[in-house]
Amino acid sequence: MTIWNLGSINIDHFYRLPHLPAPGETLAADSYAMGLGGKGANQSVAAVRAGARVYHIGGVGPEGWALERLQSFGVDCRYVERCADAGGHAIISVDKAGENAIVLFAGANRAFGFAGVEAALQKAVPGDTLLLQNETAHQAQAAELARAKGMRVIYSAAPFDVEAVRAVLPHITLLVLNAVEAAQLSQALGLALDKLLVPQVLVTRGSDGAEWHDLASGEAVRQAAFAVDVVDTTGAGDTFAGYFAAARDASQPPAEALRLASAAAALKVTRSGTADAIPARAEVEAFLKSRV
Repeated sequence: MTIWNLGSINIDHFYRLPHLPAPGETLAADSYAMGLGGKGANQSVAAVRAGARVYHIGGVGPEGWALERLQSFGVDCRYVERCADAGGHAIISVDKAGENAIVLFAGANRAFGFAGVEAALQKAVPGDTLLLQNETAHQAQAAELARAKGMRVIYSAAPFDVEAVRAVLPHITLLVLNAVEAAQLSQALGLALDKLLVPQVLVTRGSDGAEWHDLASGEAVRQAAFAVDVVDTTGAGDTFAGYFAAARDASQPPAEALRLASAAAALKVTRSGTADAIPARAEVEAFLKSRV
């Protein structure tokens, strides 16, 4: 089948720091780097590196290299609209333990029209997958259209905004959250996760692993995290989501998809960067063989 990703494309600016700055504190960076990022681009790269066929939908500004870099991974970008607005970008601070703090500017990620999204999804077929994250325009409209076509709809609720989640919940197949987002959503809605009106929920818990729940049947699958030396956690959740989506698109059962995605995320955090640091499928499989 095919993955269609309505996702952000950002230029990431990385600053490695001795520690994350406190309010009012000025720090000198130990190093600086620039690369392709955005939750959407990261997930597209992860999915295509996992072996899926991926079409990216979204918007970019006048800067052309981010789009060219995304295409270089094998992501089909014919449905990415070029906008007059500045491209999306992120300022990413990473401390010595690999933890990060991120400031986002949406730019073109919120400026493109729905007509291009609709044109792309007209080419999709039942059983295809739509990936969504909360960094672009038109999420709820796209989710509604995709479900009407019989597509699987996977939504990563990040950056977290409860109203954005409310808007897409009626149309999604799988809701993906990290532990903090899961707690925020439960508190905001006054509901436990197992009471949500959504077929499936996937919660990532960092070093505590991940868990997938089928809320209709009550089935649950848990996967422990792989112990690795952490260099940079940026993009780990996107790597997990992209690999998991690719595995499910290829009809792998949830337990296998969780294990593959967990291994990919573990490899990612051993490397600095975002999209450029996402491992290839062969690397992930070799890693898994070494952990048997």
